[in-house]
Amino acid sequence: MIKTLLRQVGQYRRDALLAPLFAALEVLMEVLLPFVTAAIIDRGIQAGDMAQVYRYGALMLVLAMLSLCFGVLAGRFSARASAGFACNLRDAMYCSVQAFSFSNIDKFSTAGVVTRMTTDVTNLQNAFQMILRIAVRAPLMLVCSMFLCFFINVCLSLVFLAAIVVLAAALAAIMLRTGRIFEQVFRRYDGLNASVQENVSAIRVVKAFVREEHEDEKFRRAADRLYRLFVKAEGLLALNSPVMMLVVYGSILTLSWLGAHFIVAGGLTTGQLTSLLSYVMSVLMSLMMLSMVFVMITMSAASARRIAEVIDEQPDLAQPARPDRNIPNGTIDFDHVSFSYRHGSGEKTLHDITLHIRSGETVGIVGATGSGKSSLVNLISRLYDADTGRVCVGGKDVSGYDLDILRSQVAVVLQNNVLFTGTILDNLRWGKADATEAECQAACRAACADEFIRRMPQGYHTRIERGGANVSGGQKQRLCIARALLKQSTDPG
Repeated sequence: MIKTLLRQVGQYRRDALLAPLFAALEVLMEVLLPFVTAAIIDRGIQAGDMAQVYRYGALMLVLAMLSLCFGVLAGRFSARASAGFACNLRDAMYCSVQAFSFSNIDKFSTAGVVTRMTTDVTNLQNAFQMILRIAVRAPLMLVCSMFLCFFINVCLSLVFLAAIVVLAAALAAIMLRTGRIFEQVFRRYDGLNASVQENVSAIRVVKAFVREEHEDEKFRRAADRLYRLFVKAEGLLALNSPVMMLVVYGSILTLSWLGAHFIVAGGLTTGQLTSLLSYVMSVLMSLMMLSMVFVMITMSAASARRIAEVIDEQPDLAQPARPDRNIPNGTIDFDHVSFSYRHGSGEKTLHDITLHIRSGETVGIVGATGSGKSSLVNLISRLYDADTGRVCVGGKDVSGYDLDILRSQVAVVLQNNVLFTGTILDNLRWGKADATEAECQAACRAACADEFIRRMPQGYHTRIERGGANVSGGQKQRLCIARALLKQSTDPG
C-alpha cells in the first residue's frame, strides 16, 4: 500500500524533499534562540554590558528572520507537494476505474468511489502535508531541545524524560481507540453518499410517490449514525489538550522549583533556567504536534487503504499477449457458454448456451425479466468473460481480440439510456469521434430523432444537461439509438 501511494508523488518529488529540508533549517534557527537569550541575560543584562546585549540581540533578530524565511519556504513546498499528490491520486484512481471490467466495477459502489476521490483523498492530502512539515519539525525540535537541555543541566533535564513518558503513554491509549472508530466513520460516509446520490438521481420518482418524508428519515438516520461516531471519536481526541496542559504546567512547576534551588546553590544561572523553561515548552509542544500527526495519520490510514484498493485493483479482463486486431466479419457463436456474476458461486446467469448468428442476420432474443438477455449481449463485446465455453466473433474467440478493437465494433443501446453533459452533437460523436454534422443528422433521421432535435432552440447544438434532464425518456432513447447507428461507420483502425 505504501509503495502504491508513494508512486503518486511523481513529479512533485522535488517539492516533497525540499519541504522537510527547510522545516529542519527552521527548527535549527528556533532552537538556538533560547540559547542566545540565556547569553543576553547572563553576559549582558546581569553583567551590565550593553554591547553584549546589542550583539546577541542582533544575532537573535537574524536567527528569527532566517527561521521565518525557512518556515515560509517549507510551507510553500509542502503545500505544492501535498496538492500535487492529491491530484495524482485522483487521476490514478480515475484511470484505474476506466480500465475496470464490469466485474471489477461491481466490487465498488458508485458512492464508495466518489467518497474515495473526495473525502479520502482530502484526508490523505492533509496527512501528507503534516508529515512533510510537522512530522519532520516536531521530532527534530524534540531531539535538539532535549540535547541542549542536557547540555545546560543533566539533572533538571530528567524532568523532561518523565513528562515525555507520561504524555506518550496517554496519547498512545487515545490513538488506539480513535483509530478503530475512524475505520467505521469512512464506511458510514459511503452509505451517506449513496443515500444522497440515489435520492437526487431518482427525485422524480420520490415526488411522484410522495416519499419525501420517508427519504428524509432515511437520510437523517444515516447522518445521525455518522454524527454519533464522530462525537465518540472527537470526544476521545479532546482528551489530548487537557492531558497536554497537565503535563506542561506540571513540568514548568517542577522545573521552576528545582531550578530555584540550583540557582541558590550556584549550579545554574538565571539565563540557563530561562532557556530550560523555553526548551520545556518546545519539547512538550513538539509532543503535542506529534499527537496531531498521529491523529491525522490514524484518520487517513483508513482512507489510504481504501484509495490503494482502487489503484491496485487489477482488471479481470486483461489484453491478450498478442491481440488480434482484425475482425473478419460479424458472425457470432456461443459454444456451450455458461456464465455467473460471482465465479464459483454455483448461481448461473447463463447455462450451456449454444447459439450461431450469421453476419448480417437480425436476431431477436426474447425472455423473461432476469433471464440473462443483457448478460448474453455483454459477453459478445467481452465486458465479462464466460465461466465455461467459448464466445466467438468472426470465427475467433473474443478473448484473443484487442479489447478496444472488439468493443469499437459493437454498438449497444441499453435499457437505462445515458447521455453526457454537452451538446447533442457531442453525445452523438461518442459513436464516432470525427463524425460530420451531416453524418450525425443522417443517423438521427434513421432513429426518428431529427424532427424533435430541429424543434429545439439551438438544434443539434442544444446543450444536454447532466443526466439528460432536459429531454424526455423517449427522446433520450432515440438519441442513444442514433449514437449506436453512427458507430457502425467507425473504422476499427
